[in-house]
Amino acid sequence: MANLSWTEKRSLERLFGMGGGYVLDFSNRTFDEFVIDSTGRSIYDAKYNFESGSKANRLRGFWNEEGNHLVAKLVGALIDHAENLGDADPKLVEECRKIVVRLQQEAPVVEVDALASIGDEHDFDVVARAVLEAIEKNDPVVGLDRLHTFVTKYLRKLCEGRGITTSRDKPLHSIFGEYVKALKAAGEIEADMTQRILKSSISVLEAFNHVRNDKSLAHDNQLLGYDEALLIFNHLTAVVRFLRELERRRQKPTQAESFEGYPDTDDDIPF
Repeated sequence: MANLSWTEKRSLERLFGMGGGYVLDFSNRTFDEFVIDSTGRSIYDAKYNFESGSKANRLRGFWNEEGNHLVAKLVGALIDHAENLGDADPKLVEECRKIVVRLQQEAPVVEVDALASIGDEHDFDVVARAVLEAIEKNDPVVGLDRLHTFVTKYLRKLCEGRGITTSRDKPLHSIFGEYVKALKAAGEIEADMTQRILKSSISVLEAFNHVRNDKSLAHDNQLLGYDEALLIFNHLTAVVRFLRELERRRQKPTQAESFEGYPDTDDDIPF
């Protein structure tokens, strides 16, 4: 359940026009499509069937069933949509955005968005969803083995993009070591401290192999405690977020490259 106060719920309900069972300008179909696009969940899942089952009550059901991070994601998207409709009270919008910020800050894993799926690979998407679900339920212990799989898949993908060969039997920390070497060789690490942090993460990932094999649901193990599992999640999501940003900057074309090959026109074509 999301940590929403009575006052916060009333503010959100006013902004989203939920008094008559509606939510903004959505029909049943468009509301479902919007929620799926924003969160990967269907608002017409049986678990959200709260009271009358109206759109407004299903949104209330979503708040009751999901954790802070996922609720913040949906509420933030709904606030954007309310603003785009053009008649939202600016003071109420500002008030509701503060609710989103608070929910995000109280999420157990700070940089959870770094663990979103990458590309259109089905297997990667399944793993990413499993990891995020564990976080949304505030149960990082359950997600440790999936987190290991996610990080391994992600690093293999990064290495592949840089022409680094990684065999299936190469362990996670060795893959990361190869990647850090490539970063250094390419001159993409500016500060000595950044290099030290990344090098220390090699030994962290080596230890993560042990946690995955002996302290997670990967096998019939005695599970790691909540606080230690949360520490592991937060450390690794910070590393993944940094790598994502590094790769984003590397792949972003220069302004000259962006216009290369396009006709020199100024036609305002809306599609």
